[in-house]
Amino acid sequence: MFIHDRKLGNVMTKDRTLINCDMGESFGIFRCGDDEAIMPHIDIANVACGFHAADPVVMRNTVRLAKSHNVKVGAHPSFPDLQGFGRREMKMDRDELAACVVYQVGALKAFLDIEGMPLNHIKPHGALYGAASRDADVANAIADAALHFNVPVLGMANTKHEEVYISRGLSFLAEYYCDLDYNDDGSLIISRHHSKRDVEEAVRGSLGVLSHGKARSMNGIIFPMRADCICVHSDTPGAEELARTVHMAVAEFENVN
Repeated sequence: MFIHDRKLGNVMTKDRTLINCDMGESFGIFRCGDDEAIMPHIDIANVACGFHAADPVVMRNTVRLAKSHNVKVGAHPSFPDLQGFGRREMKMDRDELAACVVYQVGALKAFLDIEGMPLNHIKPHGALYGAASRDADVANAIADAALHFNVPVLGMANTKHEEVYISRGLSFLAEYYCDLDYNDDGSLIISRHHSKRDVEEAVRGSLGVLSHGKARSMNGIIFPMRADCICVHSDTPGAEELARTVHMAVAEFENVN
């Protein structure tokens, strides 16, 4: 498994678990998440590209904020569903969906180019992420786009994400969501609105994945889980405290182990 080193910007063997966050999800005068408070506690930012949230100014400012904190930036493309925040699944053919992803990634990459920053990765958002975890055609559409940019793709282990992206020759980073629930079969529950999470529970879940390779469903069922990175959503209430606490707990765990 390979990952982009935060300080050097090159590809290296993974030696620690990164904290990532979906960011830049404000739009116009409407604010979503406290990116300035969260940014110091993460390693990589998944920045919205305009189809579920963000606008040109928000994208530009989020890239600049990430640069000031030495945080790597990846694209967070979605279905074209601005009103539904990208959390409603849409039916699109493979070519159209691939073009949709290229369009969004290209927009963000332009702002990265201006700031002299590389595109670090691609991570699909919301319903697109969920669809790609189950549907090989959707995952292949994302891979079609990602191959043009030659960067890793984030997703869930043991799903179509891992199967398709790796088979297409893409680097793959598995992630665990510390602020979302899972079904008994290990699939992610992507809700329209995120609720506040118990910070200690989020820490226990994250460390359980790192130490035992297992996670717990909302009904208490234990299932296999692998994580190269742990995700916190900026629109989860209390996200700044969650990111800060999980980041410190993971760093402490990995220093000891």
